[in-house]
Amino acid sequence: MAATNDKHANRVGLIERTLYTALPALALGLVVWKLALLELPLVAAWSWVPALGIDLLFRIDGLSALMLLMITGVGTAVFVYAGGYLAGHPGQRRLYVLLTLFMVAMIGSVTADNLIVLFLFWEATSVLSFLLVGFDHERSESRKSAQQALMVTGTGGLALLAGFILLGQAAGTFVISEIVDVLPTLARGPELTAALLLILVGAFTKSAQFPFHFWLPNAMAAPTPVSAYLHSATMVKLGVYLLARLDPGFGDWPLWEWLLKGAGSITAAWGMVLALRERDLKRILAWSTVATLGTLVTLVGLRGDGATIAVGALLLAHALYKAPLFFVAGNIDHGTGTRVIDRLGNLRHAMPWTAAAALLAGASMAGMPLSFGYIVKDVIMEAKGAGDVFAFAKAANTVFGAVAVAVAGVAAVRVFWLHPGVNESCDAHEGGAALIVPPLALAVTGITLGIFPFFAQDLIAGATGAMTPDASAVAFSLALDFGPALVSLLVTLAIGALIYVLWDPLHVRFENAARRVGRIGMAAQFERLLHWIPRTAAASTRMLQTGSLPAYMALAAGAVVVGMVGAFAVGWTELAWPSATGWPGAGVLGAAALIVFGAGAAVVQRDRLVLLLAAGLVGYGSGLLFLFTGAPDVAYTQFTVETVFVIVVASVLLALKRQGRAVGLAEPLWRPGAFAIAAGFGAVITALLLVATAGEFDAALTRFFAERSVPEAYGRNVVNVILVDFRALDTLGEITVVLLSLLAALPVVQALRKRTGGAGGAA
Repeated sequence: MAATNDKHANRVGLIERTLYTALPALALGLVVWKLALLELPLVAAWSWVPALGIDLLFRIDGLSALMLLMITGVGTAVFVYAGGYLAGHPGQRRLYVLLTLFMVAMIGSVTADNLIVLFLFWEATSVLSFLLVGFDHERSESRKSAQQALMVTGTGGLALLAGFILLGQAAGTFVISEIVDVLPTLARGPELTAALLLILVGAFTKSAQFPFHFWLPNAMAAPTPVSAYLHSATMVKLGVYLLARLDPGFGDWPLWEWLLKGAGSITAAWGMVLALRERDLKRILAWSTVATLGTLVTLVGLRGDGATIAVGALLLAHALYKAPLFFVAGNIDHGTGTRVIDRLGNLRHAMPWTAAAALLAGASMAGMPLSFGYIVKDVIMEAKGAGDVFAFAKAANTVFGAVAVAVAGVAAVRVFWLHPGVNESCDAHEGGAALIVPPLALAVTGITLGIFPFFAQDLIAGATGAMTPDASAVAFSLALDFGPALVSLLVTLAIGALIYVLWDPLHVRFENAARRVGRIGMAAQFERLLHWIPRTAAASTRMLQTGSLPAYMALAAGAVVVGMVGAFAVGWTELAWPSATGWPGAGVLGAAALIVFGAGAAVVQRDRLVLLLAAGLVGYGSGLLFLFTGAPDVAYTQFTVETVFVIVVASVLLALKRQGRAVGLAEPLWRPGAFAIAAGFGAVITALLLVATAGEFDAALTRFFAERSVPEAYGRNVVNVILVDFRALDTLGEITVVLLSLLAALPVVQALRKRTGGAGGAA
C-alpha cells in the first residue's frame, strides 16, 4: 500500500512539475513566434488611471525582445531544473508559484512603457526576490540574506519612484518612449538632475553596483534554481536594462556618462578581486556576476555604436554561461553535499555530464575560441578601444578578463579534473535528467552561437537599435575574428592561468586583508546602520515623547514656523503682498480687537476659570470675524460650540472649586521660548493670510458648484449640496468618526451611571 501511495504521489508530482514547466515554455514559444511573424515594436495600451495620466502601456522593441528571450528561455531551464533539484521537497510547489509570479513581474518590467507601471513591476521583483532568497526560512542565514536584499533593493526602489515622478513631471509625460525622445531637448535644471541621480541609485541597487554590491553574494543563501534565474540571468540585469533604456535620452549628459563609467569600472574590478577570497563555489560565481554587471554598466556609459552592440551581446552571453555554471554548482552541492572547493576534486568520474556542461560554459566565460563568449570579448575590446574610457576602466577590464578565466578554471577544471588536497567527494553522484539537461542545453547554445554567430545577429541588432538614438546608422556583423582578439585572448589566458595557479596563496592574502579592512567595508557599514536604527529611534522617542502637552504644542507650532519661514525664503521674490490702501470694516476690526484682548488676558491669568473665560473671548471673536466676512453659518456654529464648551468646562471647574480641588496654574508667567514660538506662529500665519488674499480671487469653484448644484445634486443650498453630495465620502467619514466616538464613550457613561446608582442605593 505504501509503495502504491508513493507511486501515485510521484505521478502527481511529475504532472504538476510538467504543468508548471509548460508556463515558461509556452511563453518562450509565444515570444519566438511573435518575433518571427511581426515587426517590432509591438505596442498595447489599456486605460488605467487617466486622472493621473497613468495607462497600462506595453511596448516590445529589440531590447525588450532580448530580455524576454532570456527571461523565458532561461526560465524554462530553471523550471525543469527546479523539478529535479527539489524533488520530494515539501516546498517545491511554493517555489514554482513564486518563480511563476517572478517571471510575470520580469516580463512586465521589460515591456512596460509607463514609468509608474514599470515601477510597480520593479517592486514586485524585489518582493518576490525576498521570498525566494528566504525560501528556506527556517535557517537564520536565509532570513538575514533575504532581509538584506529587500532593504537594499527596496530602498533603491523608493529612490527610483521619486526619480520617476520628477522625470515624468519634467518631461510632461510618464510614457518611457516619449520621455527618451524629449529628454535631449529639455533644460538640464535641478529637477532633472535630481531625477537622474535618483534613478541611478535605484538602478545601482538593483544591479549590485558599488557601493551597493554586497547584497548579491549574500543572496546565495537561496536555492540554486533561484540563484541561476534571479541572480545571474534576469533580476540583477533589470537595473542595466533601465540604464540602457534611458541612455538614448541621458547619454549626452557628462554626469550620466561619467557616473556609469566610474561606478561600473570600480564594480567590475572590485567584484573580481573579491571573488579570489571565496571558497564557496556559488559565492565565487556570484562575485563574478557582480563584476559582469559592472562591465555592463560601464558599456552603457560609453559612447558609440560599438558599446551598445557590446551591451546586447554580453547580456545574452552572460545568461548562457553563468546560469549553467550556477546549475553546475547546484549539482555539485546536490551530489556531494558541499560547495567548498577545498573539499572537491576529480568529480568528472562521478559526474561526467555535469563536468561536460561546466567545461562548455566555462569555455564561454573564459572567452575561448568557438564560443559566444569569445565573440563578445572581441566586441567589448573594440567598444572600449573606441570609447573615451578611464585608464582605470581599461585596467579593470584586464583584471576582469583574467580573473574570469581563473574563475572558469575553478568551476570547470579544478573541481572536476584535479585533486587538490583531501578529496571528500567519494560519495559523489550524478543527478537525474532534470539536473543534467538544463545546464547542458544552455551551455551548448553558447557554443553554437560561437560557431554560428549569425543566429544571434538580428537579435543583437534589434537590441542595439533600441539603445541607439540613430538606429539607422548602426551596422555591424557578429563573426569569428582570429586577429587582435586572439592576441588579446592569449594575454588574458596567460594572466588568468597564473591567477588560477596562485588561487590558494592569493586567497590567503586577500582573506587576511579582508579581515583587517572588514570593519570598514560596505557590508559592515550596512550592519552598523541596522544596529543604530533602533537605537536612534529609541533616543528620538525619548526626546520627543516627553508626556508634556505644552512640549507637544511647542514642537508642532515650531515645526510650522520653521517650515513656513523656509517656504517664504524660497519663494520670496514671487510672493504677492496686499496693498496698504483700504481699511476693513468696523465689525472686522471689533472682532480682531476682541480676539487680541482675549488672547492677552488668557496669557496673564493664573486662575483656570478666568483663563477659560478669557480664551472664550477668542472663540467669540472668531465667530464675529466669520459673521462679518460672509460666513454666517460658520459663525453660528462657532458661537454654539464655544458656548457649550465654555459652559461645560466652567461647570466642571466650579464643581472642583466648591470641593476645594481647584489648583491654579503652576507655570511661570513669562517664558521666552513659548513667547518666541507663539509670536513666530502668529507672524507666519498672518503672512500666509496676507499672501493668500493678495491675489485675484479665483471663482472657478464658486461657478462650478453654483452651476451644478441644482442639475446634478437637485439642491439650492450650495453648502448642503457640497457637504452631502460633492463631499459625500468626506462627510460620511466625519459622521463615522462621531459615531465611533459615541460608541467608545458609551461604556464609560454606563459605568458612571452604575457607580452613581450604586452609591445612591447604599446611601
